[in-house]
Amino acid sequence: MLRFVTGGESHGKCLTGILEGLPSGLAVDVEFINNQLQRRQLGYGRGRRMDIENDRIEITSGVRHGKTLGSPISFLLPNKDWEHWQIAMAAETVSEGADIKPVTCPRPGHGDLAGALKYQTHDARDVLERASARETAARVAVGALCRLLLRHFDILIGSHVLAIGKVRVPAECEKLSLEAILGIDPESPLRCAHAEVQKDMIEVIGASSKEGDTLGGIAEIVAGRVPPGLGSHCQWDFRLDGRLAQALMSIPAVKAVEIGNGVSAAQQPGSCVHDAIRYEEGTRRFIRESNNAGGLEAGMTNGEEVRARIYVKPIPTLRKPLMSVDLVSKEAVAAAFERSDTCVVPAAGVVGEAMLAIVLAQAFLEKFGGDSMRELEANYAGYLRALREF
Repeated sequence: MLRFVTGGESHGKCLTGILEGLPSGLAVDVEFINNQLQRRQLGYGRGRRMDIENDRIEITSGVRHGKTLGSPISFLLPNKDWEHWQIAMAAETVSEGADIKPVTCPRPGHGDLAGALKYQTHDARDVLERASARETAARVAVGALCRLLLRHFDILIGSHVLAIGKVRVPAECEKLSLEAILGIDPESPLRCAHAEVQKDMIEVIGASSKEGDTLGGIAEIVAGRVPPGLGSHCQWDFRLDGRLAQALMSIPAVKAVEIGNGVSAAQQPGSCVHDAIRYEEGTRRFIRESNNAGGLEAGMTNGEEVRARIYVKPIPTLRKPLMSVDLVSKEAVAAAFERSDTCVVPAAGVVGEAMLAIVLAQAFLEKFGGDSMRELEANYAGYLRALREF
């Protein structure tokens, strides 16, 4: 079973992660992992912390001479701003009188209040440090390792931005091919393929920043060359669409997930929704005339591109804060504010890529198994041969 856990606080010494279940013999490209970490930090509308952090992975176990051992892979992502937080986030007991200001003014929309009530603390920092989206850097690192596995079998993943606030690309430009998505300029400020719309997006983000406000939006994540048959229809928790939705919903600020044309499909007759099937003699493949299902039917991949959209709410840390209540005095106060982003939709897309990679890698290994890459390659080749002979 492929599984992972992460640890660490936003302003702690480092983030950590452990990934278990990758087969032995997989080549580990550290620069590829670092590039994915960098992509998460990019995007117009990010805050000052992105100027501080320059995430680079330090692998501490599970890899030898550039290849996986089959044992758990552990890693660190040092927090560069740790020097300014050594007292506030110290693991040891600190002396009385230390200049530590508790966070007692919870932010609407964040986990501050719910977590303070859950853990019975009057200092929301005990909650917000772990609830912070900083944790997703560790997920991107895990996802990058999974992407190396998928890439070995020609499965590629990308994302692009469809909307920021009310500014959205035209409907005819929403369904980009994976090749077009992967071809978007890596220096693109919002990873939106429509140049004119991207200019409008930048403008509304700038206006929101000046007002001390934040903006959300929509990003689409796409995986191509995914074989049919990953996942299962047999039990509710084996269904791959359910597992993918849970993984994407776990990303901070994501409040809705759409697979394929799930939203519009609810408003159309079946004749306009379901994807007609045909057979290609040349490739000996069953293919679809369209992909409204987003590559998933009855909890299984069907051989088409896997497509999912995440709907990202505006982040809750506002320079012009909403009203709240002090946890100690119970008096009305303005919510707490620390440095913050204005818009994180492109970054959320990168995290979505990581989560899709993790879910697909889990399903891939469940179906094809193998403790080594050689065994996995043989199992997968046998399955592809059986599909051609079907």
